[in-house]
Amino acid sequence: MRAHGGRPAAPRPVMMMAPGELAEEVSRLAAAAGCEVHRFSDVRSDPGSVREQWSCAPLLLLDLAAARDCASTGLPRRDGVVIVCSDADPQVWRCAVAVGAQRVAVLPDAEAWLVGALADAVEAPAEVGRVLAVIGGRGGAGASVFATAVAVAAAESGHQAMLVDCDALGGGLDLVAGVEKIEGQRWSGLTLRGGRVPASVLRAALPMVRWGGGLTVLSCERDAPGPDAVAVRMVCDAGRRAGETVVCDVPRYPCEPGTAALETADLAVLVVPAEVRACAAAAAVAARVARYGTAVHLVVRGPAPGGITPRDVSRALNLPVLAAMRPQLGLAGALDRGAVPGRARGPLATAARQVLVALDSAVRAQGASRSPGSAA
Repeated sequence: MRAHGGRPAAPRPVMMMAPGELAEEVSRLAAAAGCEVHRFSDVRSDPGSVREQWSCAPLLLLDLAAARDCASTGLPRRDGVVIVCSDADPQVWRCAVAVGAQRVAVLPDAEAWLVGALADAVEAPAEVGRVLAVIGGRGGAGASVFATAVAVAAAESGHQAMLVDCDALGGGLDLVAGVEKIEGQRWSGLTLRGGRVPASVLRAALPMVRWGGGLTVLSCERDAPGPDAVAVRMVCDAGRRAGETVVCDVPRYPCEPGTAALETADLAVLVVPAEVRACAAAAAVAARVARYGTAVHLVVRGPAPGGITPRDVSRALNLPVLAAMRPQLGLAGALDRGAVPGRARGPLATAARQVLVALDSAVRAQGASRSPGSAA
């Protein structure tokens, strides 16, 4: 299948349902999600096409009869298979086990979930998304600047990136990212109450700069409350489902938004200046972060007035060093003049790219550990 201009068309969700009220209701929900679906009314009439769609469709919606037919044909197990029904008949659940369905969606109760799943399927990514949490080892460590630099590096490498401000007392990450004059919502303008939000909706609502793959920024405001934990999880999950690189700027002090980001992240980096006092402060932060089960690595930032080396910091905190960053001359003045961290060549951009490589490795390792052939 090819789209206009000769490029491959994105796979569409597939609806395998007999004509009737249930199929019409699912079609209505697909329209509400802005999603075009490919329809099969009889699975047995074209088994070759069914197998093709089974292997490539981002989402498969089956009625009970189609689920029975698919189970009997020996199709391989896969994610994204949903049985849609209007009542929770015990046969539905038995059939869900037989076909390996990920979920049974009973309408009308599951309408909101199904609209979200269809909207997500429209933007099914070519590769898995990833979430990074950046936190400072002490006050003034430069975590916000470094988080912005990583998001910039991700966008300039061709990824769609999203920079998420989890620090209501940080003065607004839009100032660091240079988007304070760009129209778009901040946290206080979003209403996120639970469930799923499509990444496309966030992209349309937030300030965006079109470097490389594009960078959206979700910032706190200077005179309004920040997000809650539910909203942070929703945003991170939306970015991950859409294949984005999500970078969260997490405050040092304990708070629900920061905890949500740390629990969601694939990797956390602790930015620590090469100083004795910074190491002492970072030890308490590292101990708290470790409770959330996310792998933590160090970014050690120079200068080192007392001669402390990155290895010394690693030993003091018992954490691996991911990147050691030399001082970047003129950085503070450039930031005050509105320069965006990481756009210019230098130690900051180099360290940001090193973190992205480690983040990729962490996501691949987690994917391998969840694969059927991996060891328990």
